[in-house]
This record gives sequence, structure tokens and C-alpha cells, in this order.
Amino acid sequence: MGQETRRFRQRQGHQDDMWRVVAVAGAALVIVPMLAGFSWFLAPALQASAWLGALGDPQLMVATQRTLLTALGGTALAMVLATAIIMMAYPGPAWSYLRLRLPVLLAFPHAAFAIGVALLVAPTGWVARLLATMLGWDAPPQWVTVQDAQGLTLMIALAIKESWFLLWMLAVTLGEQDIVRQMTIARSLGYGRMQAWVRVLLPQILPKLAWPLMAVLAYGLSVVDMALVLGPTTPPTLAVLTWQWLTDPNPQHVAQGTIGAVLLAGLMLICVLLVRLAWKGLRRWAPYPKGHRKPGRRAPRFQRATVRLAFLLGILPGIPLLLWSFSQTWFFPSVLPAQWTLSNWISADLNPLFTTLWLALACVVLLLPLTLIWLEWGPSRIGALIYAPLLLPALPLAAAQYSVLLRLNLDGTSAGVIWSHLAWVFPYMLITLSGPYRTFDPRIVTTARALGHSRWQACINVKWPMLLRPILAATAIGFSVSVAQYLPTLFAGAGRFATVTTEAVALSAGGDRRMLAVQSSLQMLLPLLVFLLAVLVSRRYARGRKGMQ
Repeated sequence: MGQETRRFRQRQGHQDDMWRVVAVAGAALVIVPMLAGFSWFLAPALQASAWLGALGDPQLMVATQRTLLTALGGTALAMVLATAIIMMAYPGPAWSYLRLRLPVLLAFPHAAFAIGVALLVAPTGWVARLLATMLGWDAPPQWVTVQDAQGLTLMIALAIKESWFLLWMLAVTLGEQDIVRQMTIARSLGYGRMQAWVRVLLPQILPKLAWPLMAVLAYGLSVVDMALVLGPTTPPTLAVLTWQWLTDPNPQHVAQGTIGAVLLAGLMLICVLLVRLAWKGLRRWAPYPKGHRKPGRRAPRFQRATVRLAFLLGILPGIPLLLWSFSQTWFFPSVLPAQWTLSNWISADLNPLFTTLWLALACVVLLLPLTLIWLEWGPSRIGALIYAPLLLPALPLAAAQYSVLLRLNLDGTSAGVIWSHLAWVFPYMLITLSGPYRTFDPRIVTTARALGHSRWQACINVKWPMLLRPILAATAIGFSVSVAQYLPTLFAGAGRFATVTTEAVALSAGGDRRMLAVQSSLQMLLPLLVFLLAVLVSRRYARGRKGMQ
């Protein structure tokens, strides 16, 4: 009996080692070549002429200032919006209402959101049309709301879009802490709701948002698709300027683009260090609570109205997209199209849709098994490398990927484009599943193994079926992240792969608004349909299974 037990344990140990190797090898194929590509991509940065050309460009200083304004301002405003909503709604039915709808807001791709904002606030946009109807305007107002010189519209759009990501991460954080118990104790001591949040809860939660805030800042510094639609143009933000240099056929400009990518990474490092020092200084010099009580009253109706307004603000840019996609004639100042038609959808080029669909499906089919294997067997020491695409500016990473593909003669191929998406889809799927995985009761797996199942069999037959709902959510998140990829598709695809994202951004430069609305609506609706399918499948699977309802 003892020998059989030892043999069984040895077999289990061999199986665990095998799956650990599979996890490390899969993650290495996704991440390591991209990191190795930096050595090739950054080679021009060693040339003094490249630095002289980049630093001597008259656009550089203004572009850097606009980038810092939009990125830092958008990140700070996103944090304020997310914390304000959570302080207003959690805990309570208003938070439950919003949490169920967060996937809808997360599925709204950045480019489609930016195009919807442009159609909403432009001088001939929907807001101006509503005001014209009420105020009797006959001509569009002379305001500059899109591509303004300061980048304020881009900053606000970034803040609104990224606040949903921070709310999602807050939902994970709040699930880890006993917030309700601490809130009850603080309220029993006479502190009001807001006072309890500011004095007790936020000092515990905000440090856990350090990595998500770094991801938001990294995206804001290197965003190109939203900046092309909403950002300033003369000069543009540093990310757009760097992208223009990198895609220029002049080798000198390409070398300057490498310098721009290095500057973006340097700005990221400087901003993180300054914020960290500011936080330490605040924690050191902030006074302790003096014990003054300010009892507050809860207003459930006001909370629900605030949360519904925030949700409406998140989906509002999608309304003008759908209206324009079905319009035939729509002149200012009419609030609705004068004539409706389906011809825009019938005549639309659906090849970008099919390309987007098979790219996203390929990514989730490849990454879902790897995600599950990594969470079960992957080593935690090197896990930080997987999140590098979220914590570093995307532009230099996408350029490094392109350098690797060039060396391997895989640029402009299906395999190259799929691999370029994996680096961004993988960490998002891990983030989505890591919370449910950590909170899963280990006694269930222990019981299955005590009944003779191996660890792999326990996962296949017990653990993963019980985690079907978060697994489907992670699949939907990964699908939507792949749909939203712009820079990796442009670089790795070498212009040969048109997706709904690249097509929408290209049309935003001056194409037909109706075709622009169709492609943007497809970009918006495709992830939403996948989320809806995930919800329907999880609900159907939960029937008759009381523990999963």
C-alpha cells in the first residue's frame, strides 16, 4: 500500500512538472520574443544623429506637453470618477446594478468610443443638434470640441473610458476585503458614509490600484487610435508623432521614431516615480483623523440615479454611431435623420469584420487553455513579465514585436498578426480569471483528489466546470481586447490586414460618416454579442445547478 501511494505521488509530481513546463513555455512564446525584439528595435537609438534629429524637431516639446496633459489628466480624472462612483454606490443595490453592466462598458472598444464621442460633441454633432433645436440655431456653433489644441476632449474621453476599467479592478479589490464589516464599524462609531470611505476604506484600497493605474497611465501615454480621432493635430501627441516617424519611409525619421518610443518609456518611468514619491509624502505628512464625526444620510434614490447616469454616460457615444449607420440624409440642425435606410449596411465592406472575427477567435482559442494552465500550475515569480504589455507604453512594444517579425519573415502573415495580439489579450484574461481562481474553495479540489482524481482530472471534471461563468467572462474580455487592437494590427499586419478597428480609424480621417458609423458600430456590437452569448451559455449551464445560480 505504501509503494502504491509513493508511485501515485510520483506520477502526480511528474504530471504537475509537465504542466508547469507547458505553462512556462506557452507564456514564454507570447512574451519573451517581444522583449527580445527591443534589442533590434532600439538599435537606432544608439546613433547620435537620431537623438539630434528627434530633439531638434520643433514639434517634440509641444507634443510632449500635450501627451502629459492628456495622459496624467485622464488618469487622475479616471481615478476620481471611479472612486466617486464606488463611494456613492458600494455597498448597496446601486453597486449590484452597475457591476452587472460593467462588461457592457468594458466591451466598448476605445476607437469606437472615441468616434462616438466625436459624433456626439462635434460642432455638427448630436449635442449641438439638440441645442440648436432648443435655441433656434440655423448654423453649427463655432466651437472647437474635437481635436482641440489642448487635447481636453481626448483627456475627458480617456478618463470616462478608463474609469470603467478601474471600477472593474475595484470590484475585484472589494471582493477581497471585508468592506461591509469595516463600513458597519465606522458607521456605528458615528462616522458618515463618505467620512468612513475617506478615512478608513480608501487608504486601504488605493494602494491596490497602483498596478491598474499604471496600466491606465501607460495606455494614455501611448494611445494612437483615440488620439487620431479626438487629439490635437499640429502637432499631435507624442505617441502619434512617434507613430508617424516610425511609419515614414525615410530611415532618419524611423530612427527618430525609435527615440520617441524611448521618450515615451522614460515619461512613464518618471511619472510613476513622481506619483510614488507624492503618495509616500502624503502618507507621511497627512494628519491623523481628529475624531470629528459627520454623520451622513444615505439617499438610495440619489445613488441609483447617479449610477444610472454614469452608465448612460458610458453608452451614450454609441447612440450617434447607430443613428448615422442607418441614416440616408441628415442635415443640421435635425436631431434625427430625415430619411432612414439599410443600404449603408448592405453596401458595407464586411471583409474587415471577418478578419476581426477570426483573429479574435484564434486568440481566445489559443489563450484560454494557456490561461487556465498558468493559473493552476504557472510559477508566480515570473508572472510580472506577463503583465508588461499593460504596464509599459504600447507603441514601443508593438514596434518591438514588428522587429521580431521582420527578422523571422513573418510580418504581414496571419501567424504574425495573431501572435502580436496574444501579448495584450493574455494579461487581460489572466486578470479576469485570477480573482475567481484565488477565491475558489481549495477543499473541493482536495476532496476530488481524495476520491482518486489526479490534479488534472479534478480541474477538468470539478474545478473548471464550477468556474464556467468567470471562464466565459474571461473569454469575452479576451475577444473584445483582440477586437480593439490597433497598433499591433498595423505593425504586424504590414497594412495587409484590415479589421473593423483599423478601418474605422482610417475612415475617421475624412471618410463618409455613414460608412464610418457602420464600421464603428460593427466594432462596438461584435464584443457585445460575444458577452451576450457568454451570459446565455452560463445561465443555461447553471440551470439545475443550485451552487452556480
